[in-house]
Amino acid sequence: MTAIPGDQIGPLMHQLVPMVATLGLEYLDVSPERAVVRLRDDPAYRNHVGGPHAAAAFAVAESATGAVALANFGDLMDRAVLLPTTVTMDYRAIAMGDLTATATIVDDVAAARTDFEAGRRPEFDIVADITNAGGEVTGRLTARWTIKLLRKPTT
Repeated sequence: MTAIPGDQIGPLMHQLVPMVATLGLEYLDVSPERAVVRLRDDPAYRNHVGGPHAAAAFAVAESATGAVALANFGDLMDRAVLLPTTVTMDYRAIAMGDLTATATIVDDVAAARTDFEAGRRPEFDIVADITNAGGEVTGRLTARWTIKLLRKPTT
């Protein structure tokens, strides 16, 4: 297994996912164990109460889960695609200012890899807590991801 180095995942996400670049997400720390991604406070992304819009909070958390997925399974991307299948978001407090999402994978990475190599389409959960600058958890996103085998083009 040749993993994608964590310091390369942020720039890669900016290239592959236009929304990441639009929001200016900052990938502070990415490894197979966790990803820490920050959304800077920007008036353009605020809601009616002056904090980051729910969609922006969702985006930073979902992007953090994607970074952890890529850190664990990026070596498969020549023959597979990572896709979220189900995502739930719990908003726990009004978020204000910069937001940081910290994502960790909660399922067995080795089992998911084994299932994929056996021809199955594994699913695994990644959870991201969203905190404000004071460290208060303002939301939690749980994403179920899958590894889908790419189909070879028919000629």
